[in-house]
Amino acid sequence: MADVAKSGIPSVASVGLDPGSQKLPTLLCGEDIAAGDACYVKNDGLIWRSTGAAANAAAKVRGFAPTKAKSGESLTLVYACVFNYGASLTPGADYYLSGATVGALADAASTGGTAPISFAVDSTQDKIKQSHY
Repeated sequence: MADVAKSGIPSVASVGLDPGSQKLPTLLCGEDIAAGDACYVKNDGLIWRSTGAAANAAAKVRGFAPTKAKSGESLTLVYACVFNYGASLTPGADYYLSGATVGALADAASTGGTAPISFAVDSTQDKIKQSHY
C-alpha cells in the first residue's frame, strides 16, 4: 500500500458546487488540518483527521478539508465534489483512507479504511465522498 502524495495545495475543482447539500456545518478543529485532509467529527464535537489505522470512529470520513485550519479555528468539511489533489493519479482508480498517514489517501484498503472514499477522475483530480456507514 502506498499513500497518495498531494500536489501543491489541494482545492475544490467542482463547478457549481451546491453549498447546501455537499458540506457539513462549520465546526472547530481539534488539531491542525491541511487542505485535502480526510476528516471526521469526534464525540467531542470537533473536527479531527481521519485514520485507517484501526476500525474505529477515527476511520469514518465525514468530509475533506477544502482549506487548512489550525486547532481551534473553524472549518467546513466538503464531500461529493471533485478536488485538485495529486499529480500522478491513475484515472478510474479507487483510493482509500490511509492506515499509515493521518488524513491521507492510499491506493489500497487499510484496517479501518476498507471501502473506497474517492476515485481518480484524471491524473490530477479526485472525486471525494464520505465513508459508508
